[in-house]
Amino acid sequence: MMRSKRLNVARAAAATLLACFGIIAAQSQQLDEASLIRRLDAAVQARFDNTVGYTVTERYAVYRNNDQIHPVAEMTVRTTYRKDAGKSYTILSQAGSEIIRRLVLKAILENEERINQPGNREGAWLTSANYEMKLKPGGAQQLDGRECLVLALTPRRKAPQLIDGTMWVNAKDDSVVQIQGLASKKPSFLTGPTQMMRQYANVSGFAMATHSKAISNSPLFGQTVITIDYKDYQVQIRPAR
Repeated sequence: MMRSKRLNVARAAAATLLACFGIIAAQSQQLDEASLIRRLDAAVQARFDNTVGYTVTERYAVYRNNDQIHPVAEMTVRTTYRKDAGKSYTILSQAGSEIIRRLVLKAILENEERINQPGNREGAWLTSANYEMKLKPGGAQQLDGRECLVLALTPRRKAPQLIDGTMWVNAKDDSVVQIQGLASKKPSFLTGPTQMMRQYANVSGFAMATHSKAISNSPLFGQTVITIDYKDYQVQIRPAR
């Protein structure tokens, strides 16, 4: 009888101890998540504060239906970003369908100019002001040779430039490695939900886009795939004080 009581007491103590460990682990997870989100916000703000401007060459390609080898329209532009003015574009070359270049590619450039104007650009940042962020279970993942923490992104409002999906963050320096998901708002009533992906690399100490891909489907036009490749960044960093 006494032995049974002792066993019951020991089991109860073990269960209490395990519950305490579970609570501590959950609290630690929450603290780690909150700390990571604060660091991400700080990294985005530091990029904005310290990047005076940059230029980059961007190659746009549009593919239709199942052919992702032969683009129906292409455009290469030199993008110039200035902190006090936003983005501007110079077309270096273009080929393919004039209609698609005008209705699709030039529309993308005009939208990017609008989004990046002072007062607008903060609304597209990958920060907790625009997204609810949750650290996904399962620990770090390897992506492009980098150990990454993985967060679920839920936009706080619906907008074509905000993604409902996943973000991979470099565990060493908190820089964004990749985002992927669905645009939270359709860019047009003529298209279905847009699948979006963007990859980043560390350029001059900050995360800069290297490749983007968007896939949309329409009952009228079928599937459209748009890719953007970024190269030859020239970044102007604010001098250290």
